[in-house]
Amino acid sequence: MRLFFRDSLFDAQLLRTVGHSCYGGADVAECLAAAHRIREQDCAAWFRVWMELAGRLHTEAAASLRGGHRTSARDAFLRASNYYRNAFVFLLQPPVSPDLRRAYDLHRQAFRQAAALMLPAPEEVAIPYPQAPLYGYFLRAAPHDAAPRPTLILNGGYDSTAAESYFFNAVAALRRGYHCLVFDGPGQGAALIEEGLPFRPDWEAVIVPVFDWLAAQKGVDPRRIGIIGASFGGYLALRAASGEPRLAACVADPGEYSLLAIFQARIPRGVPAVLLRAILRRRRRHPTGGWALRRGLLVHHAPDLADYLRQAASYSLAGREAMIRCPVLICHAEADDLAVTARQVFDLLTCEKEFLSFRRSEGAGEHCEVGARLLFHERVFNWLDARMA
Repeated sequence: MRLFFRDSLFDAQLLRTVGHSCYGGADVAECLAAAHRIREQDCAAWFRVWMELAGRLHTEAAASLRGGHRTSARDAFLRASNYYRNAFVFLLQPPVSPDLRRAYDLHRQAFRQAAALMLPAPEEVAIPYPQAPLYGYFLRAAPHDAAPRPTLILNGGYDSTAAESYFFNAVAALRRGYHCLVFDGPGQGAALIEEGLPFRPDWEAVIVPVFDWLAAQKGVDPRRIGIIGASFGGYLALRAASGEPRLAACVADPGEYSLLAIFQARIPRGVPAVLLRAILRRRRRHPTGGWALRRGLLVHHAPDLADYLRQAASYSLAGREAMIRCPVLICHAEADDLAVTARQVFDLLTCEKEFLSFRRSEGAGEHCEVGARLLFHERVFNWLDARMA
């Protein structure tokens, strides 16, 4: 489904950003007006235009706040935060550039300013972790002294951040009475850009201390802590469930079994290794076609493509399927090529499980059902409520 751009990646990132409009992260015509100012595959213009829009909203939000208009300020800060994130998405490549750092800092600052105007205000947290504290927000659906509630760990993917997880899943969870935690793990957001921590395949080593911290918070029922993984977080959440038996439920959006298998599904069969290396080197230089490769080098701290592929092989659930004991919901969007292993995951699981498909015809066929998150949350939280509420 094409929204505006002929380039599929530009269009996907535009739809991702516009899709957050249902939870206050965008205004549709505002985004389309920005898109009209950007030429196809012009990543420099992409950065400039989205930064200008975010900056204007950031300034307007500050003026609203000075005038005592807290709701207007909060809403503008939220949109500015999302637009700053969208601005830097194509800068995710090694080395981390000053522009990436600046845009990320503004993205985080704008969300922090919005959070201060929410009721109740999210609690900014630093979760103890061996290499560096993990930055995030704990958002409560009820006061500290209320009865313990079910709580969700919201896990982003390759290029998401704690702040974007607010739009992806947190607002929907809060509206349904769940506390939730959004955070940047190794390879993501602050952990990557500020602390230099790359991804790690044994994600249970990340979620165990996150779970420990969360279970100790007032108002959290430690028997009802679940996890939702979005995008590459679909693999991370499943991997976490294989090593953290205290999780009460797991949603993988989409279900991902193996990073290498997803990568291989995009490569024509029978291509000689020498030719493949040459193809990948050329693709890496393409403004949009090579973005996923450049991003992968950054988030895995891989010195070259060969090392990236070697690392990708370790991101697999092979041999761990039976270790997942909690109920699992595997999501699959019809047009999402990153969901190619979703059915494989589902078939290999031995726990209580359900497979949930989303179709193009209902507007939910794109990666992570972007643009149709209300429909996604309707179905996913109906499933979660039956197991955690």
